[in-house]
Amino acid sequence: MFEIILFEPEIPPNTGNIIRLCANTGARLHLIQPLGFQLEDRRLRRAGLDYHEWARVREYPDLAKCLAELGLPRLFAFTTRSRHPYHTVAYRPGDALLFGPETRGLPATVLSTIPEEQCLRIPMLTAGRSLNLSNTVAVALYEAWRQYGFPGAC
Repeated sequence: MFEIILFEPEIPPNTGNIIRLCANTGARLHLIQPLGFQLEDRRLRRAGLDYHEWARVREYPDLAKCLAELGLPRLFAFTTRSRHPYHTVAYRPGDALLFGPETRGLPATVLSTIPEEQCLRIPMLTAGRSLNLSNTVAVALYEAWRQYGFPGAC
């Protein structure tokens, strides 16, 4: 299926919502340290409800270690600084979708290592700054899963 990577997530309820999303889509969730919370945080647990047992979540000390353990998958970074719309990509199972921290997005040091055509944006009105992290992950993941035909869905 698809790999979801959260780079230094900060807000427990967002990550809890993403855990629930991954449990319901079959995606695996990878968290890059440092985290702005503990995985035992009650706000994280409440947002993820009882989905923790069905979600596959791993923590990594850095992005390089995560990507190496995943076998260097095709990586797509989501950023408001891109001009490439997310829906124009032909996603494949095994692709990794990378999202930055809520307050600052992916740093330039990370974005500079990813080919420009693999840095994607989700369109929004020009007056907006950004979407909520869990909403952004949902939009991107469902587009990738849709393109693959929603295998396993009821």
